[in-house]
Amino acid sequence: MKKQKNDSKTLMWSIITSAPGPLILGIALIFGKTSTQIADFVRRSIELLAIIMAYVSYKITSRQDVCDTERKEKIEKISNLFVGTIMIIGGAIMICLAFIKSSNNDDNVLLSLIIALLGVVMNTFFWFKYERLNKKTPNAIISVQARLYRAKSLVDLCVCLALLSIMFFPGARFSYYVDKVGSIIVSLYLIWCGIKTVYERLTRKEKTPKTDL
Repeated sequence: MKKQKNDSKTLMWSIITSAPGPLILGIALIFGKTSTQIADFVRRSIELLAIIMAYVSYKITSRQDVCDTERKEKIEKISNLFVGTIMIIGGAIMICLAFIKSSNNDDNVLLSLIIALLGVVMNTFFWFKYERLNKKTPNAIISVQARLYRAKSLVDLCVCLALLSIMFFPGARFSYYVDKVGSIIVSLYLIWCGIKTVYERLTRKEKTPKTDL
């Protein structure tokens, strides 16, 4: 019971700390609309939905009075398939934006950069937190969150590099390509995670969940 409370509390704090990101980035888009900023806004919005889905699924599947083993597996499968599909669609949309939209690399990206830097810190914290929780008692939902936050940390590093190049080399051709590459990396990350999630849920057999990418 204590373990379930810790898992649930961590998932809730993940939602609380992730929720301001899309809102603040939406405001930041008023001052600058680079490809990386738009891609990051879409990514964080989709990831927030994925975390909310994980929290709701965990709360339902942890209730033994309403959820037997078969129903628990069904809920986890539907939830992960839904999240995986959303990530694939979101990634595809962002790739289209990266190639269609012209970047304004002299825009103000300071607010987006601050969010990305905070994201690196918070995502790394939750990455290690979820891995510790999963080692104590393996759980499919917690395991996926550990993987998600590991990837989120790496992607935020890429976003930081792209935005830093725009900030220090505004209007430069170099910044233009770094911005495009940054948005494409974020997009491919979402598509890869979505495909992996869908594939694992469609082919998964009963086994101990892993946290490896």
